[in-house]
Amino acid sequence: MFGEFKAFIARGNVLDLAVAVIIGAAFATIVASLTGDIIMPVVGFVFGGMDFASYFCVLGPIPEGFQGDPNSYTDLKAAGAAVNGWGQFVTVLINFLILAFVIFLIVHYANRVLKRGEETPAGPTEAELLTEIRDELRRRP
Repeated sequence: MFGEFKAFIARGNVLDLAVAVIIGAAFATIVASLTGDIIMPVVGFVFGGMDFASYFCVLGPIPEGFQGDPNSYTDLKAAGAAVNGWGQFVTVLINFLILAFVIFLIVHYANRVLKRGEETPAGPTEAELLTEIRDELRRRP
C-alpha cells in the first residue's frame, strides 16, 4: 500500500496540483490585499466611508453586557449580535470577481500560446509524399 501511495504522489498531476494550490493561496492573498487595501477604500470613499467592509445592519437587539463599539461590525459580530454584514459580502464578492478575471486572463493567454504552437504547418500528407516518391522513381532510369 505504501508503494502505491508513493507512486500516486510521484505522479506529475499530483505534484502540479500541489504547486497550483500553494501558488493559488499566495495569489489569493495578493488579490485580497489589492481589494482590501487599494480598491475597497476608494469604493468606500465614494460611498461616504473609508472602510466599506464595516457597512452592516443590526438585525436584532445588542446582547446585554456588550462593552464594545456599537458602530463596529467586528465588535458586534464578536459579541454574537445578529448582524447583516453586507459591506463585507460586497468586499468578498469584488475579491472573487478580480481573482476570477485574473485567472481568466491567465487561461486565455495560455490558450493563445498553445494555439500558436499548433498553427505551424504540418507539412505534406502521406499521400503527397508517396506521390513524390513514385514520381521520383519514374524519372530515374
